[in-house]
Amino acid sequence: MPQSKRVRNEPIHDQQQIQQDQLGPEQQGEDASHLPLSALLSQVLVAYTIEFDNEFEHRMPHRTSKHGRTANSPDAPWLVSLAMWSNCMQFVSEEGVTIGELQRLARTGTNLAGMQRWGYIIIETDKTDSQFKQPPLDAVVRPTSAGRKAQDVWRPLFGVIEKRWQERFGNDSIDQLRESLEALTRQFDLNLPDCLPILGYGLYSSGPDQERQASAANDMSRLPLSVLLSRVLLAFAIEFERESDVSLALSANILRVLDRQGVRVRDLPYLTGVSKEAIAMSMSYLEKHGYVVVEPESLGSRVKVLMLTPNGEHAQDMYRQLIWAVEKRWQEQFGTDKIRTLRESLERLVGTSSTQPSPLFKGLEPYPDGWRAAVRKPSALPHYPMVLHRGGFPDGS
Repeated sequence: MPQSKRVRNEPIHDQQQIQQDQLGPEQQGEDASHLPLSALLSQVLVAYTIEFDNEFEHRMPHRTSKHGRTANSPDAPWLVSLAMWSNCMQFVSEEGVTIGELQRLARTGTNLAGMQRWGYIIIETDKTDSQFKQPPLDAVVRPTSAGRKAQDVWRPLFGVIEKRWQERFGNDSIDQLRESLEALTRQFDLNLPDCLPILGYGLYSSGPDQERQASAANDMSRLPLSVLLSRVLLAFAIEFERESDVSLALSANILRVLDRQGVRVRDLPYLTGVSKEAIAMSMSYLEKHGYVVVEPESLGSRVKVLMLTPNGEHAQDMYRQLIWAVEKRWQEQFGTDKIRTLRESLERLVGTSSTQPSPLFKGLEPYPDGWRAAVRKPSALPHYPMVLHRGGFPDGS
């Protein structure tokens, strides 16, 4: 495995250098027009999801490891993110749905074991043989009483958040964004899901195999904004990953901010907007495959530094070239005007000021009793959502 060479006591980027050189437009005022389309889509989708999740947490009795259980709610389920509605709970009726049918409807996988363990669903099957480590496809999934309560809370939130965004950014801006996303989504051939897939080993964004029927292509007006954003971003990721050995999630979030001098591991959540847990998962894969190495900052230091290897530098260069090549290809395939209009719509939300923070952060203030109020406020939004099996939160929390 190739190793990156660095003199042990050679200084790495200090915090001021990190802030100047490696942070996104929300910190250093970089023009959003310099961001690739996938990063713009990601930041808007993540901001929407966090605001949606904050409102769900506020309205829904729940439990978490650090905040305990909502008072007088003995059956409160574990708190999860929007993704778990999109890939599971929206399809689970009181009459029940088989696992096979759920997979067909969702067009992507879900964390069934987690949703059962967290208190949202029950899985019923006649097969009691211990050989079934996974429930069979004909097993029936039904919502628990807490799951039905969560469904009632989730359903109206799309309208609530979109109305807030119309008030915050202006009706015209949101209408143009929706129209741009709809126009592009209608041209996709794949029957894309309503959310990004849960990222597994390697953090690849696999898409569905089935093609979309014409009737599904025309019915876009009622889709939530999060669905439209997710489908366009997933289509972009699928195309990127056809030509990249490293997933878009790893490339855009981790490799993007690294160099051969090294970046402190503890600074990576600050730089990327991605949780410590997602960082650890990413580092494990990248180190195992020879893209990065982890070393002490100096002899005897407990501070760990993550550095690119030559392979990692090559992967980083490929990311920088391919991310713009796919966008140019989309201009040729779908029309330059469509992509330009979409970019302009996204840039208005992300912000183009060289001195002001991104307008997206105005909606990210959590309720005082929310779990995000007790952790460090994000200073960046991911360049690709880190939707993990932990509950589907867009930053990997």
